[in-house]
Amino acid sequence: MLVGVMSDSHDHLPNIRKAIEVFVSEKVDYVFHCGDFISPFTAKIFKKLNCPVLGVYGNNDGDKYTLKEKFNCLKTEIHEQPYIFNIQGRKIMVLHGFRTPETTKDIVYGLAETGKYNVILYGHTHSFDVEKINKTLVLNPGETCGYLTNQGTIALLNLEKLEFRKINL
Repeated sequence: MLVGVMSDSHDHLPNIRKAIEVFVSEKVDYVFHCGDFISPFTAKIFKKLNCPVLGVYGNNDGDKYTLKEKFNCLKTEIHEQPYIFNIQGRKIMVLHGFRTPETTKDIVYGLAETGKYNVILYGHTHSFDVEKINKTLVLNPGETCGYLTNQGTIALLNLEKLEFRKINL
């Protein structure tokens, strides 16, 4: 199963469109969004996907009710963080982040050290990060928006092989 992973889209419509184009052309089975969608109007762009979206709220997702309402008609689930689920025999945690980038990484890496998860996906830091900690793959796709790094990024993740590809938008 191939999944698209994105985070911190922050209403950057051109990069959201590019990310969706990549996910459609790669025929991903799912898109996982690690938070900070921001505005409900971005749901219109996600309509072009041919797959479900699973996401968590980020610290900047203020209007959660309308965000959930607009995305709900698109086979989309948006949850409070952390969200833990099983898919294709893999136990996955999706979260956004906590306070500072350093605190976020400390918490994520600590969770990975428990060995309870096959994959932990996170955002918030706006920096691409991938680590293998024991048997857990930790992946932050970076920022879709590109506001802080001047480079929007997403990732493609093969859940069977636990292999990823970083995509520059």
